[in-house]
Amino acid sequence: MSNHYDPTKDISPSAAYPEVSFHHHTDDAEFKKRVKKTTILLSVVTIVELAIGLLIYNLHKGEVNRDFLILLFKGVVCILTLLKAYWIVSIFMHLGDEIKNMIMTIIVPLLLFVWFIFAFIYEGNSYKNLRNTYDLHFKETTTPAKHHKSDKADEKPVEKSGKE
Repeated sequence: MSNHYDPTKDISPSAAYPEVSFHHHTDDAEFKKRVKKTTILLSVVTIVELAIGLLIYNLHKGEVNRDFLILLFKGVVCILTLLKAYWIVSIFMHLGDEIKNMIMTIIVPLLLFVWFIFAFIYEGNSYKNLRNTYDLHFKETTTPAKHHKSDKADEKPVEKSGKE
């Protein structure tokens, strides 16, 4: 038995570490078919989002208060938008074919960025509310004056003589 190194018996990285195996498209025709399917799916979802947007616009014009329904439709649009983003990143940017650690390297900072946006919106709204409460000069200069009819209901407006 020899202690000699034989490169032909070397273990490939994908056999030794299954999480490192890459599943990139092997067939160009299969990839084109996948891209075409995804493009059609994205188009259909976009048309559905536009239809929901038109519905939300028409619900805002109505006299009846339908805040819950409008909020529900906006939530559906947000979910559909996230779904489209997932498909775009997975298919067109080939992230769906990558290893789990690579996907987490991209997804976790993205989730932190989304949290950052919500935190800034929440804090900005809190600042606005506190400023309106405690800074009276700010409140006076940014609150529009109400339009009142004449305080004296019995008095008629002064008529001009026409010589002026």
